Amino acid sequence: LKPHWPRADPKSGAVSRRGRADSGPRGDGTMPGCNCQKAIQIWSEKNENANAEEAEVVKLMCLSPPIEKMDGSLNQLVNVKHLSLSTNCIDKMIPLPALKNLEILSLGRNMIKKISGLEEVGATLRELWISYNSISTLDGLSPCTKLTTLFMSNNKIKDWTELAKLQANPDLVNVLLFGNPMYEGITKKEARPKVLEHLPNIRTLDGELLTGADDDEEEEAGE
Repeated sequence: LKPHWPRADPKSGAVSRRGRADSGPRGDGTMPGCNCQKAIQIWSEKNENANAEEAEVVKLMCLSPPIEKMDGSLNQLVNVKHLSLSTNCIDKMIPLPALKNLEILSLGRNMIKKISGLEEVGATLRELWISYNSISTLDGLSPCTKLTTLFMSNNKIKDWTELAKLQANPDLVNVLLFGNPMYEGITKKEARPKVLEHLPNIRTLDGELLTGADDDEEEEAGE
């Protein structure tokens, strides 16, 4: 019998649980998660049976039930440049050795506790979107020698000295950090010199362009 895969809603991209052969509750009473292979098939159906191996943009986001784990089936996306796995229940990053063209990796709104597994994509990755997770350190980014953009808001970074680890990413110019515990009790403007102390070459911080105008204003006020 041909398996009946869940269908994606054409507007939201969400996938209905109805019609799944395995949609019954697990022993703990929760719904089983969607694996990456099923998610890719759902994506293909939604995109006129597109060939995943040829696609440059693949968005496996907002699935219901959600993806619980990254797995090796993602390595079939050999041509992908932008991969989105945001708004799922992923708790761990894994190496993706076949994704030799990956430039943007989106993992926002998951349950990830640390950045890892980027060694295989570090030579090409330019943007990492990983806001709204549970990450407490900035380890794991040193392989990403071409990283220009890091969206890291609403995680669990407490110590400003963690930012020094980003000095291993010389091309980094766009950073999003607000919503982390280290911002508690201060404004974005007050946080700016703390960030620049460790990352003097960034151009945008927390969605605002750094022009140097604020420094000029402060110098004039002190004269």
